[in-house]
Amino acid sequence: MTIQRMDNVLIVVDDLDAVISFFVELGMELEGKAPIEGRWVERVIGIDDVRQDIAMLRTPDGHGRIELAMFHTPKAISAEPKDAPANTLGIRRIMFAVDDIDDVVARLRTHGAELVGELAQYEDSYRLCYVRGPEGIIVGLAEQLRSASQP
Repeated sequence: MTIQRMDNVLIVVDDLDAVISFFVELGMELEGKAPIEGRWVERVIGIDDVRQDIAMLRTPDGHGRIELAMFHTPKAISAEPKDAPANTLGIRRIMFAVDDIDDVVARLRTHGAELVGELAQYEDSYRLCYVRGPEGIIVGLAEQLRSASQP
């Protein structure tokens, strides 16, 4: 086997606390938050004089994680428009399975989230939407619908 699992996804942010609050409202659990600096991290990421704060969040099932990083030095740079559309090259969104998509969207709106398009239904299988949260982060939400054959 070439890999064991996907460990985490990194998102670089300007307002660490606002993004933590957004993902905690979504249902993720904060594992920890810490300052990171020193030669070892500079060697790993290939940037000198790094000083950053990171936070690690995990999904309730314990299998998925998001690492958030806020750079103090050097300052983070923007590689694309803040509200890049879904067809922009690169990683566009993270998709989460949810139990009640309407409730999740309503709760995320209290953290400034807005629908990117519409909440739509795919056949008799899923209700789906993209939500743009703090700093332009796009989160996909999918609610699996019960079919007539399910109890």
